[in-house]
Amino acid sequence: MKAKRWIFVIDIVAVVLCSAIFVVPFFIVILNAGKTQQEAAALQLSLPKTWHFIENSRAVFSYQNRAVLRAFLNSMVLTLLSVIGIVIVSSMTGFILQRRKDRFTGCLNYLILGGLIVPPAIIPTIWVLKIFNLFKTIPGLALVEVALNFSFSTIMYASFLSTIPREIDEAGIIDGCGPFRLFFRIIFPLMKPVTATVIILSAVNVYNDFMNPLYFLPGAKNLTVQLTLYFFQGQFESSWNLLFADILIISIPSLVFYLIFRQRIIGGTTAGAIKG
Repeated sequence: MKAKRWIFVIDIVAVVLCSAIFVVPFFIVILNAGKTQQEAAALQLSLPKTWHFIENSRAVFSYQNRAVLRAFLNSMVLTLLSVIGIVIVSSMTGFILQRRKDRFTGCLNYLILGGLIVPPAIIPTIWVLKIFNLFKTIPGLALVEVALNFSFSTIMYASFLSTIPREIDEAGIIDGCGPFRLFFRIIFPLMKPVTATVIILSAVNVYNDFMNPLYFLPGAKNLTVQLTLYFFQGQFESSWNLLFADILIISIPSLVFYLIFRQRIIGGTTAGAIKG
């Protein structure tokens, strides 16, 4: 009984600490997003005298000829292209890793694991993008996002494919399916749980990415939502109320997306755990 009580106490402490780490910063953002510029400059936890959510939101959306709306469009296009590329490339690679057992797949396994460990090289990547005229373009950054999310997504697909019997492949080959038809007509539809998980995690990751658009997509016309944070913070003056309002606005889509599909994330990540 004492052990169970200690476990219960530890669980309660862990929940309180996690809530403090994640809820308190979000609470600070909400408070300051509703203040005036003078009140927000104090960076205090006090409630605003009057709430200014609507005024601050209008100011954010109208700033620099509605640059935030343009940034939302760029982020949506970037996220869509990246997620499509991640799903197609990772699922096909995971299928090869799971179904083929030779020296080639063994080396590929090590390369994929290396992709989780080795940090990206900024300057060589820019050099390669310039060679193919993809630097400062959304398709070029989408390829970078595909490469950065490739390893994790491939491991998830390979793990899930271990739960799909090989007899299904053999039946498709007997019926006359070629490699691509076998994969896209038979195998890929069976991977809906893990595909949903990869889509959700990749979409949230790409949408919230700050560093890669900063390096690989410079320029006023190429803004993404995360880079709009620079609008309201300067060397001599910062509009903290608009900055926090912008943080709140750009956080809502990914937060809602995650809350709606969180059960699919749990199901997809545990689907291949038994045999993986």
